[in-house]
Amino acid sequence: MSVSTGTRGETVPTVPPGNPAVDTADVSALLERGRTLSTPVLRAAVDRLAPPMDTVAAYHFGWIDAQGNPADGDGGKAVRPALALLSAEAAGAAPEVGIPGAVAVELVHNFSLLHDDLMDGDEQRRHRDTVWKVHGPAQAILVGDALFALANEILLELGTVEAGRATRRLTTASRKLIDGQAQDISYEHRERVTVEECLEMEGNKTGALLACAVSIGAVLGGADDRTADKLEEYGYHLGLAFQAVDDLLGIWGDPEATGKQTWSDLRQRKKSLPVVAALAAGGPASERLGELLAADAKSNDFDTFSEEEFATRAALIEEAGGREWTSQEARRQHAIAIEALNEVDMPARVRDQLVALADFVVVRKR
Repeated sequence: MSVSTGTRGETVPTVPPGNPAVDTADVSALLERGRTLSTPVLRAAVDRLAPPMDTVAAYHFGWIDAQGNPADGDGGKAVRPALALLSAEAAGAAPEVGIPGAVAVELVHNFSLLHDDLMDGDEQRRHRDTVWKVHGPAQAILVGDALFALANEILLELGTVEAGRATRRLTTASRKLIDGQAQDISYEHRERVTVEECLEMEGNKTGALLACAVSIGAVLGGADDRTADKLEEYGYHLGLAFQAVDDLLGIWGDPEATGKQTWSDLRQRKKSLPVVAALAAGGPASERLGELLAADAKSNDFDTFSEEEFATRAALIEEAGGREWTSQEARRQHAIAIEALNEVDMPARVRDQLVALADFVVVRKR
């Protein structure tokens, strides 16, 4: 994957060589379809929550503002619902068959966001104050727990054999997601993390749920385990590509686009792929970066660091090759994901749409 640099140094990924240009209109239509079909069911699920959890959840999803007034907030890109509906079509079913799976995955995803924001101390998400900042840590925890319970309820109340199979995949993915978050937190307190450890963590934290999203609709549509497993392979590697791009944006992304602070991952001492790759590269820049990060871990003044100090660390990561390595890793994981689709017998139109979504994930700017 090639990367150009904007005026403030933000990452602006471009289409991987050898792949067709992303049809943004087609991708936008797929994302909008996923959002349109899943949102009414998602809202109905949230309405089951007891007050004030229903209101807090509605704020998180962008349906109301902090004062409780109706809002048209940014509810995210809806990649996972789009994948779940395409998954059903890959199995020869109507896209509507995948709606319960789309909603269940979206509920688990947002459970993780509520808890992650609190654990990471993030005060902004999608250009708004996070739930814990507005409603307090207790509500963020409770609403996250409630969304997780709702996800399983939505699937199990279907009462079919396929729903049971889908729930097993969702619970397995949820456990891996939690494993990944635990690994991510533990790595913040270690001086060194290997590239292999980082990829394992990101595969759990991001890849597992995307893998579930792109298989759950097929399972609800009656697909066999081999088909579902191959779709999961596509989703898992797509998740690693997605996270690699996210790691680039977490350091060099434009706050106007990401909705987060400048150098957000560096502020949280995250051992993301660019950092880990830079530390493993060797050479003067790598050694100097290691010295600074080791000192940062012991510093009592880290929260008062200036923009220049974070910029210095970002420059060392880039000089040591961490930025370019991560760009190439995103491209490699993207290629593996596309290759997995060749093992699934599906309509050509559905395959083309899955490829277009994969391209979108890797070239996205925010």
